Amino acid sequence: MAAGDEQLMLAYREGDAGAFDELYRRHKGGLYRFVLRSVRDRAVAEELYQEVWMRAIEARGRYQVQAKFTTWLYTIAHNRLVDHWRKRALRVVSLDEESDPVDPPADPSLQPEKILEGKQSLARFVRVLEALPAAQREAFLLHEEAGMSVAEIAHATGANEEAAKSRLRYALSRLNEAFGDE
Repeated sequence: MAAGDEQLMLAYREGDAGAFDELYRRHKGGLYRFVLRSVRDRAVAEELYQEVWMRAIEARGRYQVQAKFTTWLYTIAHNRLVDHWRKRALRVVSLDEESDPVDPPADPSLQPEKILEGKQSLARFVRVLEALPAAQREAFLLHEEAGMSVAEIAHATGANEEAAKSRLRYALSRLNEAFGDE
């Protein structure tokens, strides 16, 4: 049976570098997408993503199992993003459609019109996601990318559970309004 994330982090804290490699493998994709979709700039996202992992490495000696590992990791990411936004005075960078973070798969069996429809839907989704207030977008991304519960989102963002629940509910409501028929 595979070790849980918390056990891996405890093993890493005790010096097992392989445990960190496994944690990184498990969480690199979701964490990167969360950071990228939060800042919408690949160069900035890559820098912040690396900083989040560096902070996790630096904090390994203080790690205690008080919540799920993902809650701990995404709390670090949230705090780093808050620092970033404060430095940038909440400047919003628009996502360039050509640098779309999630291109539909190029499956040769799909008809060109289906590929075009998929790209158009994806572009529309990105626009609706970008239009969400930052707190709602963050709650949605933590829920979808990290698989966090409302309680975990609240813990990671420093909000109370009711606020986290409302943010997620409003984000989902807006996305459902935009894509209700699809």
